[in-house]
Amino acid sequence: MSNKGQKLYKRAKKIIPGGTMLLSKRPEMFLPDQWPAYFSKSSGINVWDLDKNKYRDMSIMGIGTNTLGYNNPDVDQVVKNTINNGNMTTLNCPEEVKLAEKLIEINPWADMVRLARTGGEANSIAIRIGRAASGRDNVAICGYHGWHDWYLSANHNKKDELGTHLLSGLNPFGVPKALKNTVFPFEYNDLDKLKSIVSDHNIGVIKMEVIRNKEPQNNFLQEVRDLANKENIVLIFDECTSGFRETFGGIYQKFNVNPDLIMLGKTLGNGYAITAIVGKKAVMESAQSSFISSTFWTERIGPTAALKTLEIMEKTKSWEIITDLGKKMNELWLKIASNNSIDIEISGLPAISTYNFNYKNNLKYKTLVTQEMLKKGFLASSAFYASIKHSEQDIKDYGESLNDIFYKIFECEQDNINIDKLLKGPVVHSGFGRLN
Repeated sequence: MSNKGQKLYKRAKKIIPGGTMLLSKRPEMFLPDQWPAYFSKSSGINVWDLDKNKYRDMSIMGIGTNTLGYNNPDVDQVVKNTINNGNMTTLNCPEEVKLAEKLIEINPWADMVRLARTGGEANSIAIRIGRAASGRDNVAICGYHGWHDWYLSANHNKKDELGTHLLSGLNPFGVPKALKNTVFPFEYNDLDKLKSIVSDHNIGVIKMEVIRNKEPQNNFLQEVRDLANKENIVLIFDECTSGFRETFGGIYQKFNVNPDLIMLGKTLGNGYAITAIVGKKAVMESAQSSFISSTFWTERIGPTAALKTLEIMEKTKSWEIITDLGKKMNELWLKIASNNSIDIEISGLPAISTYNFNYKNNLKYKTLVTQEMLKKGFLASSAFYASIKHSEQDIKDYGESLNDIFYKIFECEQDNINIDKLLKGPVVHSGFGRLN
């Protein structure tokens, strides 16, 4: 069987470090040597590979960017109109003002907005602003916040500081050692640890995911807010991943705790590059005391796509749809596991959830799932990112196929089948720690 995607990937690895621009899209993260790797077209939840094979995407939907489905016709049309009228000129695009106004409307505690194109950029901008506003360099962090030096420098403090937040065993090569002891990780719901860091390290910024696999306990978010107020610390919520999954805006809205800054991304443009830093005037104006500027932050496609995406989200209540679908998928995973006497653990928000097998062969079993589901016409991993284009029938069809594979895993655990004999290639690589 032809696999043009794998052939192209072998070429890519010779000329692109790592083979792809994004770790999460490397074939090794799904099905080494077998994953189709590249797409030719997409629509709704369907993706066609270079061999014209059609798959239903029951996995990560563009790394969580396409909650309205692939190639949403309304979003794509306004982008086409933008292309016809011009994307980039010496003058600024009016859509950036309209988008800023809309984001402030969604987050009424906020006063000002800066736009960027990627989550990593947005996180770095927010840190720069937070440090400028507080007048202090040191940052306390919880969760995954991108690839930039400021974040990875935590692994200079002591070995594997980011092990539970990003990847275990990650070496901060290329990150200046002078940044050692400027960023200090704390675990979610561990208020005592955070208080200790604040007390010992002159913290100016607290930066965190609002939810990290579990909801806040013992009024955790409010306690963090109170601590930040007491110590004049800038509180930043990273909602690049969680934004617009359960609310029309940040998931912080569920807990009635407002930050000083928030980042929104991924879902914001339904596949088009756009992120936003939204915050209070007293903090955001500090951007002017530093230098934060980039040519392509002024292009027109991102803001145009975002405005239409927000309009459709609001009209359809997309966050309710994807949360409901995610809950149905979680229930399905548990039912199939129970029916086959398989022990799994589910984590993440319903709309971006994942499961793990509670066995030593967890990664081998994940590999088997992806391998066999691919044969059945599904892009499937151990994660499911819901979109409004997924249907209950899609979930049902997916479940019927998955059930057979879970039974094989049960047989493996009973030593009736050797898992190694079922796999047609190498074992999937372990992913990195983030919200899901």
